[in-house]
Amino acid sequence: MILKYLNRLKYAPLYEIIRYSSSPPISIIISAYNEENTIINTVNSAKKVNYPFLEIIVVNDGSTDKTLDLLIKNYKLKKSIFFIYRQKIKTTKVKGLYYSELYPNLIVIDKEQTGKADSLNCGINVSKSPYFCSVDADSTLEKDALLRLTRKIVESRTPVIALGGVIRIVNGIKVEDEEIKNIELPRKCLPVFQIVEYIRGFLFGRLGWETLKGSFILSGAFTLLKKDAVIEVGGFLPNTVTEDLEIIARLHQHYRLKKEPYYIGFIPDPVCWTEVPEKISILGKQRRRWHLGLLQTLWIYRKMLFNPKFGKIGMLVMPFYLLEALGAIIETLGYPIVILSYLFGLLNIQFLILFITLAIVYGVFLSVGGIFLEEMSFKRYPKWSHLFRLLIYGVLENFGYRQLISLFKFMATFQFLFGYKKWEYVHKKGKK
Repeated sequence: MILKYLNRLKYAPLYEIIRYSSSPPISIIISAYNEENTIINTVNSAKKVNYPFLEIIVVNDGSTDKTLDLLIKNYKLKKSIFFIYRQKIKTTKVKGLYYSELYPNLIVIDKEQTGKADSLNCGINVSKSPYFCSVDADSTLEKDALLRLTRKIVESRTPVIALGGVIRIVNGIKVEDEEIKNIELPRKCLPVFQIVEYIRGFLFGRLGWETLKGSFILSGAFTLLKKDAVIEVGGFLPNTVTEDLEIIARLHQHYRLKKEPYYIGFIPDPVCWTEVPEKISILGKQRRRWHLGLLQTLWIYRKMLFNPKFGKIGMLVMPFYLLEALGAIIETLGYPIVILSYLFGLLNIQFLILFITLAIVYGVFLSVGGIFLEEMSFKRYPKWSHLFRLLIYGVLENFGYRQLISLFKFMATFQFLFGYKKWEYVHKKGKK
């Protein structure tokens, strides 16, 4: 699939898209809450994106740090005295709208703190473009990322509703003038484990579902959405901790029920670089939130499960993610149960060795396969030393890291059962 896609790209010149009158204008919407360490880098990165029709909307979600002050100072922002805020989607009160004397395509919205979903809805209300791209406040877009995404819109005969790109990890990488200059692997172990996990997840998981026309999870750190479609379904909902996952499920439900043609997909070559946790405690907050959001979404749209009315999404994709959610429970409990069963004489040594070997070999196969697939196709990590180190970590992650991630998911399951809905905030240290 990847090699076929890359071969097709050779005959589709990327920068010809700029000349196409059908290239849709895009609004980059950046929701920011207490992002003083990262917000300027992220906005500068967005300003350098190579795209013909672009506006940048930053939504300050009631930050209590210097986020808004830094934006005002760096971009010579002026508060608009007379502005009309039309609520196509109902949102919380907007305290002010700022425009830049230096960059006419930059708008900053200041609002009360209510969360990312409401912030994105505010950005949609102000946006003038037919498409918007949700970008996290700690992310760096590659210059041609939007061109690579919109190629699909230009080429597709089916209305494109949502597109997701690849997330890569910026930890340890040299960033100059908001551009990726020198790709290196982080020195710390935890980010490298996450690099292996991301490679496997995007190149095996999401690309696999794209091949089956069943894309269901697109990263909220880098997703392009059709504005009218999101408005039609009521915007982002604040009652889940993963608004990016919930909106995709709702769009699938909406268009399947209307029986209208639509396309929601994953494109493997547009890249957004983002910061990942370097401490286990912060990683735990992030992964518990992700898994809690998955469970919330599956519960909200449980009527789609095993329902032929929703095609592959209801009959194949959602059941898979349900099994994956249950798998975290089985894996977390499986190891101690099997070991205790052996200690109490309920299992023989042969079965114990077979169980552990199969669990580890399967994980190693997926990780190593994903790394080789990355090396054969996109070669984001160009040095042989990178490949060698990633392969080592692809083996080592099965001896502790994978079990730790399953434990976080197991904990999120209990949060879900007890009605926990709080967003666990992940602090960003910023790129140096």
